[in-house]
Amino acid sequence: MSVLPPALDYRSLFDASPHPCLVLDPQGRVLTANRAYLAGAGPSRGPDDLVGRHLRDAMPDAADRIAPIEASIARAVATGRPDTVEGGAEGPGWSVTHVPVKDAAGAIGAVLHHPEAHPGPTRPVPEATPALHEAHQRREQIFQQMPGFVAVLHGPDHVFEYVNDAYVTIAGPRDFLGRTVREVFPELAEQGFYDLLDTVYRTAQPFAARAMPIRLAGDPAERAIDLLYQPLRDEAGAVTGIFVGGYDVTEQVRSQAALRDSEERYRTLLESIDVGFCILEMRFDGEGRAVDYRIAEANPAFARQTGADVAGRWVSEFAPDLERHWFDTYGGVARTGQPVHFENQADVFGRWFDVRALRVGDPALAKVAVFFSDISERKRMEEALRVLNASLEAQVAQRTAERDQIWQASTDLFCIATPEGHLLSLNPAWTALLGWSEGELVGRSFLDLVHPEDRPLTVAAAEGLARGEAQAHFEIRTRHRDGSHRWLSWNAVPRDGRVYATVRDVTAIKAQAAALAQAEEALRQSQKMEAVGQLTGGVAHDFNNLLTIIRSSVDFLRRPELPEARKRRYLDAVSDTVDRAAKLTGQLLAFARRQALSPAVFDVGEKVRGVADMIDTVTGARVRVAVSLPDEPCFVRADLSQFETALINMAVNARDAMEGEGTLTLSLTGGVPMPPIRGHAGSQNAFAAIALTDTGPGVPPDLLGRIFEPFFTTKEVGRGTGLGLSQVFGFAKQSGGDVDVASRPGEGATFTLYLPEAPEAACADDETAADPSASPIGAGESVLVVEDNIEVGRFCTQILQDLGYRTTWATNAEEALDRLGADGAGFDVVFSDVVMPGMGGLALAHALRLRLPRLPVVLASGYSHVLAQDDAHGFELLHKPYSAEQLGHILRRVTRQGVRRRAG
Repeated sequence: MSVLPPALDYRSLFDASPHPCLVLDPQGRVLTANRAYLAGAGPSRGPDDLVGRHLRDAMPDAADRIAPIEASIARAVATGRPDTVEGGAEGPGWSVTHVPVKDAAGAIGAVLHHPEAHPGPTRPVPEATPALHEAHQRREQIFQQMPGFVAVLHGPDHVFEYVNDAYVTIAGPRDFLGRTVREVFPELAEQGFYDLLDTVYRTAQPFAARAMPIRLAGDPAERAIDLLYQPLRDEAGAVTGIFVGGYDVTEQVRSQAALRDSEERYRTLLESIDVGFCILEMRFDGEGRAVDYRIAEANPAFARQTGADVAGRWVSEFAPDLERHWFDTYGGVARTGQPVHFENQADVFGRWFDVRALRVGDPALAKVAVFFSDISERKRMEEALRVLNASLEAQVAQRTAERDQIWQASTDLFCIATPEGHLLSLNPAWTALLGWSEGELVGRSFLDLVHPEDRPLTVAAAEGLARGEAQAHFEIRTRHRDGSHRWLSWNAVPRDGRVYATVRDVTAIKAQAAALAQAEEALRQSQKMEAVGQLTGGVAHDFNNLLTIIRSSVDFLRRPELPEARKRRYLDAVSDTVDRAAKLTGQLLAFARRQALSPAVFDVGEKVRGVADMIDTVTGARVRVAVSLPDEPCFVRADLSQFETALINMAVNARDAMEGEGTLTLSLTGGVPMPPIRGHAGSQNAFAAIALTDTGPGVPPDLLGRIFEPFFTTKEVGRGTGLGLSQVFGFAKQSGGDVDVASRPGEGATFTLYLPEAPEAACADDETAADPSASPIGAGESVLVVEDNIEVGRFCTQILQDLGYRTTWATNAEEALDRLGADGAGFDVVFSDVVMPGMGGLALAHALRLRLPRLPVVLASGYSHVLAQDDAHGFELLHKPYSAEQLGHILRRVTRQGVRRRAG
């Protein structure tokens, strides 16, 4: 808190001071005088009579004092320290203090002349008139009555000119006046106060602080003060001193610290106890009736006790049908301040509670503190005990006492039934909830009222009751008389050949759960649409880039004057672009787990060792590649090409993360279980774990969940499509495994590819292997082309004719079967698309395998969900887009194999 306003005009303060003061130059000429001095000098003396005159000329009636006063001025200027001269040993006492004031260069530029009169029997000195003395006393009285401590410091050395009693009380009795702060308070040397005073004096900027710590000599404990340093100025605006004010707030600070400790203990207690606690804010209508309340604060046990986290919400939001008595009870506590203790049931939570409530805080705020414990289990046991006790009574007592004392008044549903499920007795709550009268239900099988989907659960519960097992908390839907259904929670106990059950309506709770599930599903759909948007945007961007190259190249190829060299360049550009487009679609299908794989059994260690040399070339000379493999072979069944591509993609990703310099370690561990990854269940079967560990900066935690998304990349534009890790993810999932990543910032990352192990298999027959040196040109073989797309079919037949084959084109599988007939109609091979209307190409191939087992079938596909779910089912598969050379090679191979089979 401030003692003086920060924006105070200190020239005005000097002028309004009740203490008489003159400002002299070092030679003793008057520069200025304040009002108190002028008032004491008499009405005939004004500023013009003083300013500019030497002190001896300005004080003609005090000639006997001029000599010691001038000597005092000279000493103050010479030493740079305040000097006081006293007189009046035989008369009234007087004293004058001279305080030297330094200018900006550090030289003495002025002297503060401060006269003071002391009581005596004769006339005082001219400066100390009665009016001046009265003003001085008035100033003393004001400063002494101030609630805080006050001091006035003079000059750049901060010499004490004044301290009030409050200042002495805090600092202790010391020799203040005429001494510097450094002399009076040597213990402050390391506490920063000297520097603060120097800064205020140098910059003329005030300083204020709250609860500033200070340690004084002789004080065993640290104190806290609110402190103000305010610069004092002369008429020219120069700083001449500092006003010090403040308050001792040690006790306040300690009290606040104690309060914080108390609150912390209170909070720790509430958070650790098992008893539920909350503070309610009541809302009343205009008639003073409680109509709503908000759970303003709740401890962790609140959610455990209630089964719901509703802190911060109004009851009207989550329990609009809450029973009236809760509002009346808590409203009464808030209005009257009378605490209550009761037990009651809250249907919104489906539980019983033991409750204690009391008003807290300002009554006008209508806040109620509630402590409660869940006693539902005890209540259920008491209820079961009552039912069991009632069953021991005579039939007449059951028909009267139970209905009169329990059943008639209860809002819960009670019933007695046979072990087979026929209702024997029900309380009136059944009619209130379901609309059926007792007469309509007694003797009826309860299964007649159960929702068809819940009958298996009901039958299982009845079988358990027949075995003597109590059935608790099984929930089923029960038909209302109007045809709708209600969710009921059952607790049933078998005894003496009867079943006693208590039933509670939980429809509202189920509705809330369904609403929450619906909201979660809406969120998932939103996230899915966001991912689809990102995917389609990335696909459109990359394919438009590729199509731009193709379109531009085709435009140039149409020019007849185009040189042969440039024509080859554009043809190469089109071919390369098609390859990149095929790779892009392959990566997309890999991520979506929709690519057609060609799985084979191979030794993972052998392939990892082979790929390591390739990776060493890809990663560059500054990346060291280390390999750690087991001695025993480890076999998996997967698409080898996709496997190698996945390893290279992970290696390139690691290289980029390490910025081309570091260590990449490839390791293989066989026979390990696959752990749960990203919320998916793991497996205890044997897996091969291929790990790539880099020494890069690691993956930020907020990106771990996104790195496998298609087109997601942290690289700058032009350094990758964001599909590399998507291919790894899709390949792993489609192969029956998964890929995991572990990383800590600054410690690198480890990508682990899990693939299920497989038994060792024999090598494929060499005769079926492709011969890259074989010619793609045919020898007049007859090919039946099955393709529903007109453009593709026309282009394919043209290619085959140019390659030397005789072609026949069928636009669907049904037409192809008709043309082939029962004996193959002389065709040497069938080349069919997979995805076609009606019968697909795979179904056609299976049909031909049965009808014409010696007739080769080659399938072509750009995408097929059937092939993605399994391999090519033993048929040759050509991936779109394919080249004429690829098509010629595969037809050349299969026709030769067909000839050998027919010859055999």
